[in-house]
Amino acid sequence: MKADLSTAPPPAPEPTVRAAFRSSVLLRTEVLAGLVVALALIPEAISFSIIAGVDPRVGLFASFTMAVAISFLGGRPAMISAATGAIALVIAPVMREHGYDYLIATVLLGGLIQVVLAVLGVARLMRFIPRSVMVGFVNALAILIFEAQIVHMLDVPWAVYPMIAVAIAVIVGFPRVNKVIPAPLVAIVALTAFTIVAAVTVPNVGDQGQLPDSLPTWFLPDVPFTLETLEIIAPYALAMAVVGILESLLTAKLVDDITDTHSDKTREAWGQGVANVVTGLFGGMGGCAMIGQTMINVKVSGARTRISTFLAGVSLLILVVGFGDVVALIPMAALVAVMVMVSVGTFDWHSIRPATLRRMPKSETAVMISTVAVTVATHNLAIGVIVGVLVAMTLFARRVAHLSETHRELVEDEQGATAIYRVTGELFFASSNDLYTQFEYAEDPARIVIDLSHAHIWDASTVAALDAITTKYERKGKTVEITGLDAASAARHGRLSGELPSH
Repeated sequence: MKADLSTAPPPAPEPTVRAAFRSSVLLRTEVLAGLVVALALIPEAISFSIIAGVDPRVGLFASFTMAVAISFLGGRPAMISAATGAIALVIAPVMREHGYDYLIATVLLGGLIQVVLAVLGVARLMRFIPRSVMVGFVNALAILIFEAQIVHMLDVPWAVYPMIAVAIAVIVGFPRVNKVIPAPLVAIVALTAFTIVAAVTVPNVGDQGQLPDSLPTWFLPDVPFTLETLEIIAPYALAMAVVGILESLLTAKLVDDITDTHSDKTREAWGQGVANVVTGLFGGMGGCAMIGQTMINVKVSGARTRISTFLAGVSLLILVVGFGDVVALIPMAALVAVMVMVSVGTFDWHSIRPATLRRMPKSETAVMISTVAVTVATHNLAIGVIVGVLVAMTLFARRVAHLSETHRELVEDEQGATAIYRVTGELFFASSNDLYTQFEYAEDPARIVIDLSHAHIWDASTVAALDAITTKYERKGKTVEITGLDAASAARHGRLSGELPSH
């Protein structure tokens, strides 16, 4: 029986912060989720600091300020923002060539650019990202998350491998026994206790870099306020702004799908900008949404409100400043296991099933594969998505171009013979390039009618093609009449016809 969608119940509303404070169950979920994310953030932030060429405290403090700021300013509750590898890669050349003060100036300018882009409506561009690009984005993310863990599994003591296996078993099996306490937290605590009690020497968080022992302080970059400084930092700031917004909005869309709720993408865009400005003012390296940690928070731990995001930032600061000696003892094997399971859970396994690939149009599969390939090759999610969108646009234009047709008909009346060309379909740069070749210039009589009643002119390329057709007929002493234009096509044709240079 077919379901009656008109009477189907709407999706359950997303829990609010107020509702979480009124429910001990919801509040416990948010608190524990924030703690798990904070533990997972520490080695990531240190690693990204190394990529950017800065002290580990710069990445850790950036993760704290980004998470806390976005918990108030962001448009997507429960999404985690912190220092990220993508941002680190973009701004690393500034640190390497010009120093720390210029890096912070770049972060501040990048945040301001993000606010401007948000005001200009960049969030609305999200609707132009096809589903196949999103699937490729998710799959590439899962591969990159797993790939990032490989370095922690090479050239390590043999004890690391059974510890990873045990941690994965705990993460998979513990929820069947108890769903209240997040399984990743249990795995982290259990393996840490084991290494301490058994005196097992394995790589730990402390090996990744020195943890800070003081709070972040106000910082203003010491750079000259000149056009030369702007020329140095502007290209990197713009790249940082675009990459940050793109990754954040894609992550927000992903969380929307997982939670079956909607978020304010424009608020998220300018929230990211303000959060980066705040982060820069405290000497942080900037950041954006972190998909891996967001998946831990939303998908693994079940968090749904801003409380978890806020507590992730606060817990991070408390852990590294107040309990740094204890946090340093956490074995990397536990965190690797958590991220491996996040990778497995993030990957869209349905998208690569043979049955799915057989049913899916080849163009959709090509878009997904190109997105994955470029993202994995460049280690930059933003570049992968841009390439995926360009491939999707090209394949779509190629497909739509073949939907336009031209039919010729000879008609005799009191005025003599007339060649009527009936054009159907959407006319734009891809389809109109072939339009010029569809006419019998030599054989046609003196009068030609081009009927566009079932066509639409979309761009200047089509107007130029029609002008070229008309000009060629006129050279042969023949007249051309274009009929059937709808209002928009007529306006575009009337405005551009005769004004475009011929090539």
